[in-house]
Amino acid sequence: MPIVRIDIRRNPDPTYVKRVGNVVYESMKSAINVPDHDNFQVLNEHDEHHLVYDPTYLGIARTDGIVIIQITLNEGRTVEQKQKLYRTIADGLQKELGVRQEDVFIGLVEVKKENWSFGNGIAQYAT
Repeated sequence: MPIVRIDIRRNPDPTYVKRVGNVVYESMKSAINVPDHDNFQVLNEHDEHHLVYDPTYLGIARTDGIVIIQITLNEGRTVEQKQKLYRTIADGLQKELGVRQEDVFIGLVEVKKENWSFGNGIAQYAT
């Protein structure tokens, strides 16, 4: 049950950030086996004063086209699965939306299954 947060600079196309979200969801389905209908996203657009990034950290040239993606998900994926996810997202965003791969910033936050409540005040995955 991933929850995805996507942050971008305000885009003149009102459908842009939702299309970014679609690419991320399809990438999660193919790369880390997220099931159908398991799509929860918070999509944010920011003006130039409210999205801060370093344009050269680690020698990667970033632009205002940066897409910051944070995915909170259950722990347990392998390094190879994570690498496949990063590559699939970056490739998909470049192909579908023309996002420079240098502008795709992804962070995973892994949590134990008992740290989720999907509603009703119940930890559905707690054992």
